[in-house]
Amino acid sequence: MSSQNADVLAQGLKPRHVRMLSIGGVIGAGLFVGSGHAIAEAGPAVLLAYIAAGALVVLIMRMLAEMAVASPDSGSFSTYADKSLGRWAGFTIGWLYWWFWVLVIPLEANAAGTILHSWFSQVQVWEYTLAITSFLTISNLFSVKNYGEFEFWFALLKVVAIVAFLCAGSLAVFGLMPGSSTQGISHLYDTKGFMPNGIGAVLAAILTTMFSFMGTEIVTIAAAESREPKKQITQATNSVIWRIALFYLLSIFIVVALVPWNTPSLMKAGSYQTAMQMMNVPYAKQIVDVVVLIAVCSCLNSALYTASRMIYSLSRREDAPAIASRTTRSGTPWVAVLLSTAAAFLAVIANYLAPSAVFEFLLASSGAIALLVYLVIAASHLVLRKKREARGEILSYRMWLFPGLTWATMVFIVGVLIAMLFNQQHRPEIIATGLLTLGVVAASRIVQRKRVARKNEEMVALRS
Repeated sequence: MSSQNADVLAQGLKPRHVRMLSIGGVIGAGLFVGSGHAIAEAGPAVLLAYIAAGALVVLIMRMLAEMAVASPDSGSFSTYADKSLGRWAGFTIGWLYWWFWVLVIPLEANAAGTILHSWFSQVQVWEYTLAITSFLTISNLFSVKNYGEFEFWFALLKVVAIVAFLCAGSLAVFGLMPGSSTQGISHLYDTKGFMPNGIGAVLAAILTTMFSFMGTEIVTIAAAESREPKKQITQATNSVIWRIALFYLLSIFIVVALVPWNTPSLMKAGSYQTAMQMMNVPYAKQIVDVVVLIAVCSCLNSALYTASRMIYSLSRREDAPAIASRTTRSGTPWVAVLLSTAAAFLAVIANYLAPSAVFEFLLASSGAIALLVYLVIAASHLVLRKKREARGEILSYRMWLFPGLTWATMVFIVGVLIAMLFNQQHRPEIIATGLLTLGVVAASRIVQRKRVARKNEEMVALRS
């Protein structure tokens, strides 16, 4: 796998790959299953939580797109943090983001293995997990087109599934669904009101729903490997509002309209399965299992891709081992892919061999990374926008109401982080993520000192 292209990534993603990635990339297993926990927590008012979290993602994507259109890069926000806030910021947020997706790999693979084991119990969960992870790893090793092609079909199937659910749910709401045992929108208010557990429960649900949107930013990383990155990023960002409104807000509205929020199966079976069973859709569980399997395989595929591109970008900036920037003749960062997969397998081994508290800490350490990423994107945007305006640059894509809306976004994120700290359920995540962040910042300082010392030695050697 020797490199013939100075270790540069190939521009192998087609427009349809990026387009479908931007449409389906926001749809994860959290929508099909995890949303049930948010509904049980906040009741019908969970819609307010999804609106707040969705609005935050729209603003963050607008800021990120402004920077990405001006300077497309596979390191995305890590590179922009490097340029705006300093090497320590790019180093820290890059490694934290890499760690987040490395942990996603075994979690999603295990979820896929569990579903498959329920169908064919003669094969163990770990065997399915190993087979799926190995297959997608090998696929990602060959060409970025493989990732794009798999993700295209994964995303297309997810979109078809949601559109089918929206159609069936809409028929049920209007009383036109044959055999449905539920209809109308009365469940929005007839079970202890629209906000049965108060505003505090809605705020807590925001913390839950916010992590469902993690992955929206991947399109700015992937677009750097397309032939027209600026055009692809612009189109993807412009469509993020209707994607969130259609896939999340409308589908969750249909669920809370048709299903009482305190239905026990919402947390056990998930929101989609519960709604479909109340509509008397045949084989509801089997259908949802297939869709969730597709969703977790899609997420696993994206996790492998995203983690490898982030560590590749860190390597190119001398913030990760130099070998991680090695690419194949087809422009695939093969070492970065293998390193990310190896780290994921080490996390799995830790789950089996280390005390449970160790793996619980590893999982908790990724709990607030999404919010830290969003905060760094906003801070980077604030600095880079001012620098570009000072240089007289004309931006073809701009954030709305700068700088007021950028500042408001940062204040909101800090407020959510503080709320997590005072929330008993999320406090361990804040503490674990904080400790991990401090460790990575310390590592960035050590790496920086070694880099400066090495350059000084080189200068001395040249002079002598």
